[in-house]
Amino acid sequence: MVFYISVAIVLLFVFWGGITPQSLSTTANYLLGVTTNKFGWFYLITTFFFLIFSLYLAFSKYGRIRLGSDDDDPEYSNLTWFAMLFSAGMGIGLVFWGVAEPLSHYITPPIGKGNNPEAARLAMRYSFFHWGLHPWAVYTIVSLSLAYFNFRKGYKGLISWTFYPLIGEKVKGPLGKAIDILAVIATAFGVATSLGLGVLQINGGLAHIIGIPNNLVIQVIIISVVTVLYLISATTGLDRGIKILSNTNLLIAIGLLIFTLFLGPTSFIFETFTTTLGSYLQNIVQMSLRLTPFVGGSWITNWTLFYWAWWIAWAPFVGTFIARVSKGRTIREFVLGVLLVPSLFSFIWFSVFGGTALNLEMFQGVNIAEIVQKDVTAALFVMLEHLPIGTILSVVATLLIITFFITSADSATFVLGMLSSEGELNPSNKIKITWGILQSSIAVVLLLSGGLNALQTASIVTALPFAVVMIFMCFSIMKSLQEEDKMERRKERNRQKRLDMLLEDDK
Repeated sequence: MVFYISVAIVLLFVFWGGITPQSLSTTANYLLGVTTNKFGWFYLITTFFFLIFSLYLAFSKYGRIRLGSDDDDPEYSNLTWFAMLFSAGMGIGLVFWGVAEPLSHYITPPIGKGNNPEAARLAMRYSFFHWGLHPWAVYTIVSLSLAYFNFRKGYKGLISWTFYPLIGEKVKGPLGKAIDILAVIATAFGVATSLGLGVLQINGGLAHIIGIPNNLVIQVIIISVVTVLYLISATTGLDRGIKILSNTNLLIAIGLLIFTLFLGPTSFIFETFTTTLGSYLQNIVQMSLRLTPFVGGSWITNWTLFYWAWWIAWAPFVGTFIARVSKGRTIREFVLGVLLVPSLFSFIWFSVFGGTALNLEMFQGVNIAEIVQKDVTAALFVMLEHLPIGTILSVVATLLIITFFITSADSATFVLGMLSSEGELNPSNKIKITWGILQSSIAVVLLLSGGLNALQTASIVTALPFAVVMIFMCFSIMKSLQEEDKMERRKERNRQKRLDMLLEDDK
């Protein structure tokens, strides 16, 4: 039922956008206005709460609990685990925004005037903020809940079954199905947003390297070609296609990062990383709860609220995928691994690419910021061409975007298959192919309806109801952990009583 209802809803959306894209765009913009005006505060508070709650679990007495039986070992090595969760979590987005976001904030900072040293500092700090601990805390909540209830408690690997401590057997009824359908819809739109960004970036790279036109027709062709590639990867299974591509992604990303680091202003990059990390940690609470009720403006809506909604919309997909590859790890190991390692990589990425771009803009007279204002997809490639072997680096960057696109899409296809087939850990190829085609169709419809703005609007609107689901998910896992702790203490007391009785008998 979850599969058919979810597919029907997505198909209705695809037909609506295909037949009357302007109507879809108008409706989405109206819903965006209602969502951000009425519930912007809600996104900020809930996302900050997810971070606090994740850290509490890691350092609490529950941190020793294993996601599986007590003698289970991790299924994947640390390196493969980090590669898989990172590739699924934010690969395309990092490449797309690594240069464009710091430069955009430099031109139009969240506070004050742009094009000055203070604007550059704010640009880097907010880039760290948007891609650091908060998004990974969102992923942590969903993935930890799924992994705990699936591997520790033996429940189905579905979002609805994480609510068993709260609603009991109702997870098998209409309420449980509604939760799973909501998770599938949020996943489909969240992933489509990322795929749309990936297509825009691939088109931008090809336009820069070989002069291919940057337009909607080319973008649809790119989606069609890459859809075939990621369906091939998705149908080969988790341990072959997705695992191999994830490791390949990480190697290419690290290679591009190292070359840019040492071919660019190396000392400036290290200094930027150090000072921005300190500023980020010092101001994290203030940034987490920052709105502008007294001065107005749309900066928070366009950036922070968009990102928080995007991460929440991605959470069912990324959470399910991370849970699937995390069996055997303790809660402490899981939370700290998911929170810290990808965040640190994001900080380094923005320092290298955003720092290099700001150095070129501020000290070498290269006007990249103006290019970003005209075409955000060209920012990375314009920056790379000002480095030695810049053309080669642009080719590598385009290849990285394509492989990230394929990995994100086939991981999402795999997860959508799980969510819509009763939590089946290895869904059928028929279901995966269906979702693969539908994901690409949503991306095409959103591009037809307004490109980047439509992609952002879809994420913000569809994420709101799932944010509520995630809050109750926190209460559910907390209740279950408390009950497990009580049972363990009761068992320990009984063991101690038996031991005391044996000792008394010996006497």
